Amino acid sequence: QVQLVESGGGLVQAGGSLRLSCAASGRTISTYAMGWFRQAPGKEREFVAAIRWSGGSTYYPDSVKGRFTISRDSAKNTMYLQMNSLKPEDTAVYYCAAASRWLVTAARLYDAWGQGTQVTVSS
Repeated sequence: QVQLVESGGGLVQAGGSLRLSCAASGRTISTYAMGWFRQAPGKEREFVAAIRWSGGSTYYPDSVKGRFTISRDSAKNTMYLQMNSLKPEDTAVYYCAAASRWLVTAARLYDAWGQGTQVTVSS
């Protein structure tokens, strides 16, 4: 099992940027695909981005494409989410997750989750 710990959330003004980190430990991460999800109060968990650990292929939904960038540092076993041009509707708890196959966007198909980090974008 992979253990995941997010960091980097906070409060930012609309139009600003934040970078989230997800540190992975435990089982060999190179066999996984990794993803970011977010969940706002009263809403379902929403897929934000995914990266294939081996090879680095990425995928984004239209809602964040061009504004968010997912990346990973294999030497540090750490995944990142660079978020630019943030909007108030990006406000949510952001979670990183690991899946044993590529490409999955459904939260139920991810095997391991971090505890989440709050991102708040003020208008």
